[in-house]
Amino acid sequence: MPSVDTGAPATVGASAPPFPAPGNRRINLALFAVGLATFALLFSTQALLPALSADFGVTPGQASWTVSAATLALAVCVLPLSMLSERFGRRRLMTVSVAVAVGIALVLPLAPNLTTLIVLRAVQGAAIAGIPASAMAYLSEELRPSALVGAIGLFVAGNSVGGMTGRILTGWVADGWGWRTALLAVALLALLGAVVFRLLAPRAHNFTPAPLAPRALVRTVRGHLGDALLRRLYAIGMLFMVVFGAVYTVVGYRLVQEPFSLSQGVVGSVFVIYLVGTASSAAAGRIVGRLGRRGTLYLAIGTTAAGLALSLVESLTAVLAGLVLITAGFFAGHATASSSVSRSVSSGRAQASALYQMAYYLGSSLGGTVGALAFHAAGWHATVLMALAALAAAGGITVYATRRAVVERRQAAAAATVTAAPA
Repeated sequence: MPSVDTGAPATVGASAPPFPAPGNRRINLALFAVGLATFALLFSTQALLPALSADFGVTPGQASWTVSAATLALAVCVLPLSMLSERFGRRRLMTVSVAVAVGIALVLPLAPNLTTLIVLRAVQGAAIAGIPASAMAYLSEELRPSALVGAIGLFVAGNSVGGMTGRILTGWVADGWGWRTALLAVALLALLGAVVFRLLAPRAHNFTPAPLAPRALVRTVRGHLGDALLRRLYAIGMLFMVVFGAVYTVVGYRLVQEPFSLSQGVVGSVFVIYLVGTASSAAAGRIVGRLGRRGTLYLAIGTTAAGLALSLVESLTAVLAGLVLITAGFFAGHATASSSVSRSVSSGRAQASALYQMAYYLGSSLGGTVGALAFHAAGWHATVLMALAALAAAGGITVYATRRAVVERRQAAAAATVTAAPA
């Protein structure tokens, strides 16, 4: 099967590629800046949903499309854009992507109605897709292996910090000056990140343009989708994100209502809980070493379910503690599933990862929209029930994988016994 792997380091001639010095600070800071900028933009309306509902006179389900449209467009576009990065270059595609995303961000505050805002957000999400489609390949080509892990960690940290900062910033700015000014503030923050990226990101030394090969891409994708293990990992990642998308899309509505009645700024500050996810993602590798992949998934599912149950209590302390558990469980499950994807394939790793991202952001869109509809219909309890159903499905997949692994081990042991038996 042909391998179309955008994550494989390119070679230049027959000699060793001229890597920059290990731990190149310019590349690290450039990727941190672009990660912060794009993920601040991607979820910029999430903390503003109650304000959008009030201003436009729409339901939570309708307002949630300002988030879901962006993540859905990203999911659809990440795979084809990964192919374009093979032809036109990682740095160039990231530059165009972040420029378009920031340009749209500067226009968003002028949106006259919800429909226009949703359409602009969809285009923005499609533009943002160029960043995850190119970033890992750019790092793997331009840095020595000894510096790669730290650089990827810093890029992921930029994503996390950007997503958190965008939500907190919009919450507090909206509290004083309205949601339009809040979106402008995020646009200016992203513009700063884009400028830093363009100034610091060095030209590619090890990139070799490749012709567009859609047929080879289709064959590689078809092969990945035909792999039962990868399908299970994609489904688990999507289901975890259904839960996470539903909870963080809807929790703002719950907290601005009775009995909590929090301000928009305080609701935005709730997203600082994302820092818990950074810690649980880092710990996931150690937990997998002790419990194994499926054991870690069981732990993540149980932790997330416990957080959902705790969030039902009509106490702000209980709700915040529930969000901590939900966030910790989600990030541990996501880190386990996503890292297992690249370890489970021997070729076409970039496409395997892109398919995971597609499933992941499809889950975000589905969870945000369905969770908001459930909340509008029957309140927080309905959203939690929907999230628990998604977790039950993830648990069922994991149980099936566990039983399958047990059967395969028994069959292997039986085959070994037969082989070892004397004639």
